Amino acid sequence: MKTIILGITGSIAAYKAADIANELVKLGHDVHAVMTRNAAGFITPLTMQALTKNRVFTGVLQEDDPSEIVHVALPQRADLFIIAPATANIIAKIAGGIADDMITSMVLAAHDMPMLIAPAMNTRMYENPATRHNLSILEERGWTVIEPREARLACGYVGKGAMAEASVIISAVLETLK
Repeated sequence: MKTIILGITGSIAAYKAADIANELVKLGHDVHAVMTRNAAGFITPLTMQALTKNRVFTGVLQEDDPSEIVHVALPQRADLFIIAPATANIIAKIAGGIADDMITSMVLAAHDMPMLIAPAMNTRMYENPATRHNLSILEERGWTVIEPREARLACGYVGKGAMAEASVIISAVLETLK
């Protein structure tokens, strides 16, 4: 059994995180969901808690156990960190070293483990030079980028930006854990 941190950000694709978590748990992994506040507008922390059987973290000040600092302790126990879906915002914050929420704080404490990221955003946002540059920074730092797919997006655009299918993401996680 491996311990996996699953970061979920505020994208319509957040509902797919439930399938990812559920499948990884079925495969015997210990999955810990960490959500931005915007992610909780798309899928509830309670859903992720029910699927993972673990406490879901949504705020950096959410420290229930005085004997540990969660945003440092959990990454020290984890074997892999994946963010799916990853918005342009979270990608930019990670590339810039900003730690203003639970996910980005954990990322800074988790730099020595395999890190995967599955972008999900509007085509124009994905193709923006700033986003492309930020993703290249993450790749230079050792992150594995799970490329988005071409599809009809929630905004009505047709193009690249839809998060990779859950099966593709799960395969990438399992391959990385080998």
